[in-house]
Amino acid sequence: MTPESHAPTSTDDLPPGPPPGCPAHGIGPGGLHRLHEAEDLGALYEQLRDRHGPVAPVLLHDDVPMWIVLGHAENLHMVRSPSQFCRDSRIWTPLKEGLVKPDHPLMPHIAWQPIASHAEGDEHKRLRGAVMGAISTIDFRSLRRYINRSTQVIVNRFCEAGEAELVGQFTEHLPMAVMCEILGMPDEYNDRLVEAARDALKGTETAIASHSYVMEVLSRLTATRRAQPEEDLASYLITHPARLSDDEVREHLRLVLFAAYEATTNLLSNVLLTVLIDPRFRAQLNGGQMTVPEAVEQSLWNEPPFSTVFAYFAKQETELGGQRIRRGDGLLFAPLPANVDPRVRPDLKASMQGNRSHLAFGGGPHECPGQDIGRSIADVGVDALLMRLPDVELDCDQEELRWTASIASRHLVELPVQFAPRPPQNVQEEPHHKPVAAQRSDWQIGITQPSATAPVAASAVPQPAAAQPQPVAAQPQPAQVLPQPQPVTGMPQPGVAEAPRRRGVWQRFLSWWRGY
Repeated sequence: MTPESHAPTSTDDLPPGPPPGCPAHGIGPGGLHRLHEAEDLGALYEQLRDRHGPVAPVLLHDDVPMWIVLGHAENLHMVRSPSQFCRDSRIWTPLKEGLVKPDHPLMPHIAWQPIASHAEGDEHKRLRGAVMGAISTIDFRSLRRYINRSTQVIVNRFCEAGEAELVGQFTEHLPMAVMCEILGMPDEYNDRLVEAARDALKGTETAIASHSYVMEVLSRLTATRRAQPEEDLASYLITHPARLSDDEVREHLRLVLFAAYEATTNLLSNVLLTVLIDPRFRAQLNGGQMTVPEAVEQSLWNEPPFSTVFAYFAKQETELGGQRIRRGDGLLFAPLPANVDPRVRPDLKASMQGNRSHLAFGGGPHECPGQDIGRSIADVGVDALLMRLPDVELDCDQEELRWTASIASRHLVELPVQFAPRPPQNVQEEPHHKPVAAQRSDWQIGITQPSATAPVAASAVPQPAAAQPQPVAAQPQPAQVLPQPQPVTGMPQPGVAEAPRRRGVWQRFLSWWRGY
C-alpha cells in the first residue's frame, strides 16, 4: 500500500462508511477515522501512529479529509517551513471544491481572517510586529504582583467555606481578571464577561450572542484608547508604527483575549491537578523535588492547553512523515500526540524537568506570542493559592474527575477541593511599617544574662517611660567596655542600636517580590 492511496484529497471513489449506531461507527469512507466521533482521542492517535506513522489521514465533520501530524519532528518541520506550509485556508482544496460548507462546525477556527495568525509574508510581519511590540511593553514584575493580588481577591470569595470547586471558582476567573488588566479594561472584569467568554468558546446555542457581547466590550475599549491612549496593550496596538485600523485592533484584541484565556484556563486547571495528585510535588514541596514552574512545564508536556490547532495548508506538493502531501491539503498541528511521540518520550512516566521542547505553544513564525503571560499566571496563581491554602486536598477520588473533550482541547469539568477554613485577606491595605514590638534583652539563643550592650540595644525600641527597666539602666559598665578617656567614641554604640536591624533573606525576598 503506497502513501498515495492514503492521500485524503478526495472521497468520491471511497465506499460509504457504516451508519451511526453500528459497532464500526466512527469509521468513514475508505476506513478513515472521524476525529469528532472518537470517544478517546489519545487512544485513537496511538492507533493511527501504529498504522500510518507520524502523519495520518483522518476525516473531520461532513467527512472532510484532513491529515493529522502526530510526530514531534514532523510538527516542528511543518510549523517552521513557511515556504511549504501556511495558515491561509483560502488555498485549501476541500474549501475550494465546496466540500466545506459555510456552516461547517470548524469554520470559525479555519476560515481565513485578517489577523497575524493567518497572515503570511510582509503582512504577517506587520501584524505580528504590532502584537509583539505591544506585548514587549508589559512589565512582568508588576504583572506578577497583579496576578498575586487578583489571586487573593478570588480566594477571598471561598476561603471561609473550607471547600471550593477550583475550575468554576478559580481557574476560569484568574486569567480573565489578568487579561482585562493587560488589555486596559480592568473595570470590565466581572462574572458576566467570564461566562460570555466560556460560552463563546464552547460553541453553544448562545455562543453567537456571547461572542457579540465580548466584541462590544472590545469595541468600547478600542474607541476609548483611540481617543486617549494609556499604558496598556490596547493603546500600544493603536499607537504602533504598523498603524492598525480599528477593525484590526479589535480582531487582535479578540485573538489575544480568547486564545490567552482558553489556554491559561486549561493550563491552570491541569497544573492544579498535577499539584494535587503528583507525589513528586505534594510530598516534596518543601524539599524542592518539584517547584511550581516545574509542575507547569510537566503539565505542558502531558496535557497541553490546545491538543490540536486548526490548521496548516500545503503551498506545494511535498512529503511529510512518509506521506505524499498534495498542494492544497490541510494538516492539523497536534501538540498532544507530538508531546508523547515515542521517539522523544520513550518513557512517559519519566520526569521532563528542565526540558522545554514541548509543542504546547507551537513554533515557527506563528509561535504563541503570549506564552510568558500564561506561564506567569500559572506560576504565580498556583503558588499564591498554595500559600493561602497550604492544606488544600482533592475532595474526590481521582477516577471521579470528568473531562469534556473536542478535537481542539480537553477541559477538566470540575476540581473539588477541601481545606481548613481561613479568614479573607485585606488586599486593599496599603504597604506600611508597623511599630516593632519590644524585644527581650536575652533574645539571643544561649544567653541568659543581658550583656553590657544589652541595655543599649533595648533602648533602641521606643517604650513608655514607665516600661523602662530602671535596674538595668543602673548597671555599672566595665572600664574595658567604655574607656573613660574616650567618652565621645563610646556614644555611637546607642546610635547603631537605634538603626533598623538588617532584614533577613526571606524578608528581603518578600519585599522584592511585592515591590515594597
